[in-house]
Amino acid sequence: MAELRFRGRWRRPWRREEETPQGRRWVRALLAVLVTAAVVVPLTAATRPSIPAPAPAHLATPTAATLGKAYAANRANAALASRMAAAHGDRHRAASDRALAAPSRRLLTFDGRGSGRAVEVFGDLAHAERVAVLVPGSDTSLDTYERFRAGAAALHDRLALQAQAGAGAGASPRTAVVAWLGYTTPGTISTTAITPSRAAEAAPDLREFIGTLRAVTGPASHVTVLCHSYGTVVCARAASGLDVTDLVLLGSPGTGADSAADLHTRARVWAARGADDWVADVPHVSADLFGTTVGFGTDPMSPSFGARVFAAGSGGHSDYFTPGSASLANLARIVLGDTMEVTHA
Repeated sequence: MAELRFRGRWRRPWRREEETPQGRRWVRALLAVLVTAAVVVPLTAATRPSIPAPAPAHLATPTAATLGKAYAANRANAALASRMAAAHGDRHRAASDRALAAPSRRLLTFDGRGSGRAVEVFGDLAHAERVAVLVPGSDTSLDTYERFRAGAAALHDRLALQAQAGAGAGASPRTAVVAWLGYTTPGTISTTAITPSRAAEAAPDLREFIGTLRAVTGPASHVTVLCHSYGTVVCARAASGLDVTDLVLLGSPGTGADSAADLHTRARVWAARGADDWVADVPHVSADLFGTTVGFGTDPMSPSFGARVFAAGSGGHSDYFTPGSASLANLARIVLGDTMEVTHA
């Protein structure tokens, strides 16, 4: 698929590849998506009333010694949010919040307002030597959180399995996984899903969170950020300010950068896409329309981007963390630092 990039105003001359019938079709399709989303999405969103919820618990920046208190305070906040949602008549949100309030949950942050935000820890974060942070894509909210959480839990289980298998007679590295729903994700069928606006808002929050994480784990820990779908756009925006070892782009529609070098990160940059992932058919276009950038440009899977491409198996767009998959095994190898064992496409 040709990679198209439009810059500036709608004026000639354009590059020859942008004058092809395929290029013109993609532009028309892009405009159709914009017009449809501009009309349909606001009307759809307007049909759902806001759900009352308490303000987030006011807490100091957590440290290894205060993690337990932070978890308890955020569980209590989630329990209150559940009761308020139930009183409002939203049983689905009430159930989602109630699940997060369970005694076994380790919530680093929680905010039940709007679509909601939550940051959940799997494992002993205070003593982890290897930490994975998952950044979700579109349509991830408190209402759909369990599917995102399932991926984080599957990775945590796989890390424990592979770390133990690779340790031999020695001690296996201590690991933790963090599910970071720390931003308001766009809807898949919406104008925000094809523009970098939500990513620009989220990037400072992701940078701040990684800094907070470092305050808990210490500078010697290895942190890998695993970014899925629109989450890859968020990670690309934040990349230059992230103190991480590896940056992984999964099912990316593009990042807004022309190359891995343009991310200005010292982290190793990886990319993967499942054989059945529909995002492969997304046009790698970046156009300036009416003062707004639409599309995310170069495919991170392309040789010109310069990422370390690895095998993700036959899965689709939501299958990167499926237990038993080639993708999950490779992700665990990257997090554990077993990069020589990573299989390539």
